[in-house]
Amino acid sequence: MNRSGSVLNFPEPAQCASNVRMIRNQSDDSARPLIAVVDDDASFLRSIGRLLRSVGYAVNTFGSAQEFLAALPGFSPQCVVLDIHMPEMTGLELQDWLAAQGWCVPVILMTAYDTPQTRQRARQAGGFGFLLKPFDKQALLNAVAAAVSCQLPGTPSR
Repeated sequence: MNRSGSVLNFPEPAQCASNVRMIRNQSDDSARPLIAVVDDDASFLRSIGRLLRSVGYAVNTFGSAQEFLAALPGFSPQCVVLDIHMPEMTGLELQDWLAAQGWCVPVILMTAYDTPQTRQRARQAGGFGFLLKPFDKQALLNAVAAAVSCQLPGTPSR
């Protein structure tokens, strides 16, 4: 597998049950999907945010899983781009928390620490995609576009 631009897709979002709450963009500007990016590397976070905004996405960035969780009561992204290795709460722990709370949103996981165990754990956690850092811009854009276009079953709420 090519390290640069590598992406493993786990396109099984239809596994979300119809009674699961879905995260949806609550803004009036539904033509611009809202993407959340969570990474503890501030420069990487800025770069990814700029890239996604440059192609028309509305983007909110968070430097930690805790910052993301604090925003959830009034924040409803259509896709979460999530670093796996973060202090205090990892991306996989955050994804587990979202699932336990009944949230169903496509999550694209990123890591620079690729192991078969990490990929398997990401797949088991329900990740929509898996990007290996460093990845090229187009790999991220393709993964986000696929996640946003994904039709998850259920009724919007929250």
